[in-house]
Amino acid sequence: MSKLIFPDGFLWGVATASYQIEGGVTQDGRGESIWDRFSHTPGKILNGDTGDVACDHYNRYKQDVQLMKELGIKGYRFSIAWPRIYPQGRGQLNRKGIDFYNSLVDELLSSGIEPAVTLYHWDLPQALQDMGGWDNRDVANYFADYAFKMYDVLGDRVKIWITHNEPWVVAFLGNAFGIHAPGYTDFALAVRISHNLMLSHAKAVQAYRQAGGKGGQIGITLNLTPVYPASDNPEDMEAVRLVDGGQNRWFLDPVFKGEYPEDILALYQEKLNAPVIKDGDMEFIADHPVDFLGVNYYSRAVVKKGRETDFEHVRPEGVYTEMDWEVYPDGLYDLLIRIDRDYNSPDIYITENGAAFKDDKVADDRIDDQDRLDYLKAHFEAAHRAIHDGVKLKGYYVWSFMDNFEWTFGYSKNFGIVHVDYDTMERTPKKSALWYREVIGNNGII
Repeated sequence: MSKLIFPDGFLWGVATASYQIEGGVTQDGRGESIWDRFSHTPGKILNGDTGDVACDHYNRYKQDVQLMKELGIKGYRFSIAWPRIYPQGRGQLNRKGIDFYNSLVDELLSSGIEPAVTLYHWDLPQALQDMGGWDNRDVANYFADYAFKMYDVLGDRVKIWITHNEPWVVAFLGNAFGIHAPGYTDFALAVRISHNLMLSHAKAVQAYRQAGGKGGQIGITLNLTPVYPASDNPEDMEAVRLVDGGQNRWFLDPVFKGEYPEDILALYQEKLNAPVIKDGDMEFIADHPVDFLGVNYYSRAVVKKGRETDFEHVRPEGVYTEMDWEVYPDGLYDLLIRIDRDYNSPDIYITENGAAFKDDKVADDRIDDQDRLDYLKAHFEAAHRAIHDGVKLKGYYVWSFMDNFEWTFGYSKNFGIVHVDYDTMERTPKKSALWYREVIGNNGII
């Protein structure tokens, strides 16, 4: 293949999330989050793992930033732990939490790494969950207050802001399917929460504009999955409409059109009497547009009409990761082209893309993760093709910088390009990390 060079200024980065790496859950005044409570509930997490220590990034952040610098990383997307800033979610500020993120941002900038801050990556303060969590509309206001504080503290140095990470996961995995914290199984609750998340997103965007913006950008990160029919059968095409509507359009449409897709909204309102949309909600969301869209892409979905349900998923033949997700880089291209076509060509960052593999091959005392390297290479190529075809893709954050707490899978799945020995906390770059350093240095694949 010929050289694939990316546009000048393309931002090559890595991503993490607070609960997955920080540890220090009781250090320096941090409050309890819903993931602290959930992970300590027997039977919820594989092997009884928790994020209590995780990668101990809270105490080792300088070492981690130094390693990023050595790997040539240009951008670092991380999330702020809301309960580290406001232990009760509101009210009393925890100065030591502020100090930590101030120091992290300064360390990144002094190392030539652009910080990108995600305000909410799933660790809601438990005190707010006790008040009803995201089902309580007041929480959207508390989120905006917390966001405004972070803009005030970090906005002079942080120029890339993300309100929410994957609201579909927050709403549905956490409240409809019971897989994530807080662990509820109420689909109507999840739909109500999805709307309140979009409202809180708009309130956080409003707060950013009120804070002056300070020359930065604000967006949202959605986990998006291109959906394909198992056949040309009209019933399978109908299954695609339903799955795409609930997974993709339900969040893309309010962000870019200020409205929910009519077909899915009618379905939810008829069957669930949800969401609860108050007068002015949609106008408010429409009046606070984003500067960019963050896209998390891992795989595609293939669906057909179910025997007893509206749809069911099909498992195509192919290569699969340790998460049992199909490796399908063409899906990233298709997704980016679709967003560009249907949503007025927004600026886009790939805010997560990566793969979990066994990491059971070692060469020269280094994990030889050729499978991960091949995965990333194929997806970079798909992204380059999308840019060539007009998509305004501005950067790419590999998930993840290092192995970490993989939610309900505990420490059993490894996404990192850096290996973590959880006994010694030693970090060791894998083969993919050294290859990624070359990609960054060349601004492309040579």
